[in-house]
Amino acid sequence: MNERDARIAVFLSGGGSNFQALLDAHKAGILSGKVVLVLSNNKKAGGLEKARAAGVESMVYRSKDFESEEAASLFLLEKLREADVGYIALCGYLRLLPVEVVREFSGRILNVHPALLPKYGGRGMYGHFVHEAVIAAGEKESGVTVHMADEIYDHGKILEQVKVEVLPDDTPESLAARILKQEHKLYPRVLEKLIKGYYS
Repeated sequence: MNERDARIAVFLSGGGSNFQALLDAHKAGILSGKVVLVLSNNKKAGGLEKARAAGVESMVYRSKDFESEEAASLFLLEKLREADVGYIALCGYLRLLPVEVVREFSGRILNVHPALLPKYGGRGMYGHFVHEAVIAAGEKESGVTVHMADEIYDHGKILEQVKVEVLPDDTPESLAARILKQEHKLYPRVLEKLIKGYYS
């Protein structure tokens, strides 16, 4: 993809801290790609406020608001094309992307997951549920995974991982905080590498 195509759509469901990390990385010159569109399935998502504050176009997108899954998919594809999106970054998005979108953007959709996949991934494994499961299992380490996204939760080729030690006195909250710091560092750098063709 050339520089003209380094336009990023972010999908999120919550606070959008990884979205903010992408904005900050772009401003710092770490990420050449620019976020031009933010979509959320949650109208109360804090990430939508971050988008508005940053002057990035944002909208609520819920398939249930359309007469059919096909209509929802077509609308989403049109929106992404209108914005000339080249890449999609999933930032805590708790839904699967429509198959049509996955196919059109094959090899250009990234997800960040707060564990060392393939462990602790899949449906229902997000946020504190991941960290609770890691601690309950007595794991000595967890971490961050950035991977290509497809039609299956937390599936797709793993691109990079960072390990984080699980401390004896860790709570899900304390572990999450340390892992999140690593997410914010790793995600923009992997996305930049993808844009530059490093993984192809």
